[in-house]
Amino acid sequence: MKRKAYAIGLLALTLTVAGAIPFSSGRIATSRRNFQEYFRDLDPAGSSLNPVERFVFSLVLAHTDAHPEN
Repeated sequence: MKRKAYAIGLLALTLTVAGAIPFSSGRIATSRRNFQEYFRDLDPAGSSLNPVERFVFSLVLAHTDAHPEN
């Protein structure tokens, strides 16, 4: 139980620090915006996803190419 609380606390701290760093443009800013958007969108999923799963899914989705070149 302690390990899970530690992991969630570390995740929250990382997100807080990442949100405080000002990025105005570029690829990092776009990825950060996409990550935040996906993380918020996965919240209504209810209890089916824990915060760590939401973090991982958001990270993966933020790094996928939404418009693949054909």
